[in-house]
Amino acid sequence: MNVLGLTGGVGMGKSTAARMLRTHGVQVVDTDDLARRLVEPGQSALAEIKEVFGDEVISSDGGLNRGELARIVFADIAARRKIEAILHPRIRQSWLAQVELWRRGDCRLAAVVIPLLFETQAASQFDKVICVACSAANQQQRLSGRGWTATQIRQRIAAQMPVEQKINRADFIVWTDGDLVAHAQQIERILSKI
Repeated sequence: MNVLGLTGGVGMGKSTAARMLRTHGVQVVDTDDLARRLVEPGQSALAEIKEVFGDEVISSDGGLNRGELARIVFADIAARRKIEAILHPRIRQSWLAQVELWRRGDCRLAAVVIPLLFETQAASQFDKVICVACSAANQQQRLSGRGWTATQIRQRIAAQMPVEQKINRADFIVWTDGDLVAHAQQIERILSKI
């Protein structure tokens, strides 16, 4: 089985690339989805987050107040390191377990979407790494479209390795400034080489 790592900058098209991989029969796990499950009510990660960051990061329904936690951790690198120390080991354990299940099954090709793939030193776990990227202008436009302020955009981009460095480390690049047809064609070319 070949396992692909899929990474890229925030707002650059990783989720779209993952959907396209799925249409070609690739098994995909997205670490953002894993992270959301890890902080559901009753999970140990949520209890630890509450202990470290206080009641203000817990919503009235007992779930995680993502907006408040994001406000804290993207404004303070020490706080961001604390949340990463809580979540990253659990996330890694979850996706490694999923990859192992695929290995035991009849899976030919799988992909793990990890926005911070290089930052978390996970590249060695993959046969090939795909970096999804776009121009800074398109990235800004997409993130603004999510309703993020200029400060939120700047903080989130600063929290990641520059996309140019990710491009240099990746085996394949998917450039997403074009339309979805061009995006899909790039995915198809990559899959034909694997």
